[in-house]
Amino acid sequence: MLTTHAATLSVVALAAFGVIARPWNFPEFIWAVAGAALLVAFKLLPWPDALAAAAKGNDVYFFLVGMMLLAEVAQAEGLFDWLAREAVALAGGSSRRLFAIVYLVGTVVTILLSNDATAVVLTPAVYAATRAAKVEPLPYLFICAFIANAASFVLPISNPANLVVFGNGMPPLLEWLKWFTLPSIAAIVVTYAVLRWTQASSLGAAVAAPSEPVRLRRGGVIAAVGIVATAIVLLAASALGRDLGLPTFVAGAVVTAAVLLLARESPWKILRGVSWSVLPLVAGLFILVEGLNRTGAMPALAELLRALSAAAPQATTWAAGVVTAVACNLFNNLPTALIAATTIHGAALPPHLTSAVLIGVDLGPNLSVTGSLATILWLIALRRQGENVAALTFLKLGVLIMPPALLLTLATLWVGS
Repeated sequence: MLTTHAATLSVVALAAFGVIARPWNFPEFIWAVAGAALLVAFKLLPWPDALAAAAKGNDVYFFLVGMMLLAEVAQAEGLFDWLAREAVALAGGSSRRLFAIVYLVGTVVTILLSNDATAVVLTPAVYAATRAAKVEPLPYLFICAFIANAASFVLPISNPANLVVFGNGMPPLLEWLKWFTLPSIAAIVVTYAVLRWTQASSLGAAVAAPSEPVRLRRGGVIAAVGIVATAIVLLAASALGRDLGLPTFVAGAVVTAAVLLLARESPWKILRGVSWSVLPLVAGLFILVEGLNRTGAMPALAELLRALSAAAPQATTWAAGVVTAVACNLFNNLPTALIAATTIHGAALPPHLTSAVLIGVDLGPNLSVTGSLATILWLIALRRQGENVAALTFLKLGVLIMPPALLLTLATLWVGS
């Protein structure tokens, strides 16, 4: 049994390393799927259980596909170009003002549409804005990555990982706001301050004057209405305690069909633009977590947390938030959220500790480029625009931004209660 557990842990660790380091520049999903396949091939996880584990991600798959369809249609119909022109005009020639505008929009999009939507929908819009403004794009594109995690616990719908952590035990909205409003403000403000400071040298250039007015086509209007309608649907679904994936998928499919029918175009161009590789990545991560669960590590962790929280609640709260944040950067926040959910539900932890774990899951990934699914989606969106950010480049920036934001947020959580 010990040999089996050791083999499982080795496969999970190898797959995690592959997702993070991307040896030979293989895409992240290759390593996650390879790890899952090894668990099944070596009979460390029966294949029916592996399929069942992958099926647990159905809501996430629907959510991602719906958002990616909305993003593809919006880009194809010129919505992002129109928004870019408006943002540049509003900046009034100031790169610092443009930076603040992008950060504010990113915050709102994350709160109402989720951090994955910020990565998928906002990133191409911001790239279009920097192209129109004739400024260096990376300082503004970094916003899309960092605010996607910093603002992802304002509301339950701001991050699908929130739903994974709490599951059916999601607290009422007023209770959620009681615990997370002050920590969210702290995370958003500190992240902005440090990000703005680190990018100051790149924000001295003047923003180019807006070009000729960009006319928004009917398809772009439909896409914009669809994105707003999706935000309303997500808020309603969250208030009713319903899953978010299927409503998002339906919204994306309806908007895509309406635009294509109006233009009498084939769907293949839109479908080819969707980053389908993220789906096997998520499935592989779910299977790897199930394999880890079979080792008995998570029940042992639950028992340890229960004992520590009884003996030293405040110290355990701090430690849980920090350890969870680090774990997200080693394993990605989606599997970490699954592990946290299993641990929390098995240990009946106090609210302070559960909230600290959630903050670690949501904010912790701002340290590394593969820390969260949203950041991986951001990377994919960048590559499609011809941009790339090395893991070390992101880490050098993340190590300045994430730790102070996390520590102040955890402090605010304790003081605010």
